[in-house]
Amino acid sequence: MRKKKLSQQVIEEKTDQILVLEANIDDQSAESLAPVLDLLMDNGALDAFFSPIQMKKNRPAIKLTVMIHPADQQAMTYLILKHTATVGVRYQTMGRTIMPRHFITVATRFGDIRVKIVNYDDLEKYSPEFDDCLAAAKAHDVALNQVYLAVYQSMPESGLS
Repeated sequence: MRKKKLSQQVIEEKTDQILVLEANIDDQSAESLAPVLDLLMDNGALDAFFSPIQMKKNRPAIKLTVMIHPADQQAMTYLILKHTATVGVRYQTMGRTIMPRHFITVATRFGDIRVKIVNYDDLEKYSPEFDDCLAAAKAHDVALNQVYLAVYQSMPESGLS
């Protein structure tokens, strides 16, 4: 028997086009690269991450990948060129499907925690918000996993409690 959904709201999937920007960086320190991800996210990137790669002559390097809305291409390219040692930025258009999301708030013994709910056809996934859980763990001086467990135990009928 299938458990009752936490939300009966019907939300259609969302599809759109994004740009994926990439830059190879082989001559910049990790300390100066670390803040670049936050800078890009603060300026509208949908996601940004580093991957280890090897470049010519077997030099270890970092590949920066940034997912953006097409309208942000010029501004993001400028930020990448300004804040990294790269001399070029590649880009490609990609389609994507996004699981629609909404939030509920769950009361736990550590306080209220937001839970993200995503849907796709008959799939429904639940994910406690990390920042809320971390703040509660710090405030109550408990391990992060204890807060997550409390969230799942406090969830309404959802298949997780």
